[in-house]
Amino acid sequence: MASWVISECGLRPLPKVYPNPRTRVSTPTFPNLVAVKPSALRSKNWALKVSAPVGVQIFEEDEKRVKGIELEVNEFNPGAPPPFTLADIRAAIPKHCFVKDPWKSMSYVLRDVVVVFGLAAVASYFNNMAVWPLYWFAQGTMFWALFVLGHDCGHGSFSNNAKLNSVVGHILHSSILVPYHGWRISHRTHHQNHGHVENDESWHPLSEKIYRSLDTATRLLRFTLPFPMLAYPFYLWGRSPGKKGSHFHPDSDLFLPNEKKDIITSTVCWTAMAALLVGLSFVMGPVQVLKLYGIPYRGFVMWLDLVTYLHHHGHEEKLPWYRGKEWSYLRGGLTTLDRDYGWINHIHHDIGTHVIHHLFPQIPHYNLIEATEAAKPVFGKYYREPKKSWPLPFHLLGVLVSSLKKDHYVSDEGDIIYYQTDAKMTGN
Repeated sequence: MASWVISECGLRPLPKVYPNPRTRVSTPTFPNLVAVKPSALRSKNWALKVSAPVGVQIFEEDEKRVKGIELEVNEFNPGAPPPFTLADIRAAIPKHCFVKDPWKSMSYVLRDVVVVFGLAAVASYFNNMAVWPLYWFAQGTMFWALFVLGHDCGHGSFSNNAKLNSVVGHILHSSILVPYHGWRISHRTHHQNHGHVENDESWHPLSEKIYRSLDTATRLLRFTLPFPMLAYPFYLWGRSPGKKGSHFHPDSDLFLPNEKKDIITSTVCWTAMAALLVGLSFVMGPVQVLKLYGIPYRGFVMWLDLVTYLHHHGHEEKLPWYRGKEWSYLRGGLTTLDRDYGWINHIHHDIGTHVIHHLFPQIPHYNLIEATEAAKPVFGKYYREPKKSWPLPFHLLGVLVSSLKKDHYVSDEGDIIYYQTDAKMTGN
């Protein structure tokens, strides 16, 4: 018995359902759509038990799939090449943001140095356990602020005078046991290769092959708190797994032959500071030096590791890493993250405003916020607005813990890759 349906053309019979379709449904516009066989529909007993004809049913199901694919197509893909260029971003930033004011830069140095010595004087005067913990946190934060100013010297964003940058950079970095030129050059490598799996220098991913080759103790040290937040001095001496060399040795793979003198100079300055601390231990006593300098130094190291790690990890959605032809300076820089540190933002010179800094490291720190706001319309979804912080950024500790639990290694193959998780490390 034939089934009938009312159409615009009047009453007409339903099309015959063939056991095997004569032709395959073609969907050139949406290649992921799969042609639906009427026999498959008949197996679900849809053909004669619905109020609409079978042909309409197939069309409606396909339409739903088309809409789903359109949503997928319109979803933002962080690994896709951006629709703008580095020149587009630069054109959006006011020109005065690139202007370096050495007097303004020196005023920040003076401010930080006065605060450092003031905190030490106050802690020494009171000298009780109610004051020391507050001092250690505050002074560790100030040591980190000194590092950021020396970091600006290394980028040349402190001033246009290379000698001034070098002198100030050596004083600031040596005072917190950082070899200025050694770090400056390796950090330059980081910026030139940010987002590249093999060539990046700072907190870059381990390939699965290298990760699997690590012994259990090394894996635990790298991914279990607090050990990753104490890594910086060890990185200076021996770099990351899979890389070799030292920031102190002029023949290290990090440096070019014409940079040997710079490395020797920085290593000598570092050694002089270490000798000064040893001398002060004889004068003041090792416990007093530990309280005034040693513990704040550890606090500074934790700040450095925390901030630099979170610039490149821990976003709610996985961010790509690149290798081969897919990598570019722009795409690598767009995988960095801005972070909000509440009251700490101004103290550590807005280093949390990091995306623009990575793309244009010549911009002075006091212009980073303005430059970022100007560039946001160009970035579009490639800019990830940081979560607002309380006065102190305790929320970032949760981000850190979550990231260390899941961001373990990347595939040895592929040019656009994402972090993978070792189930054994998470206990799953």
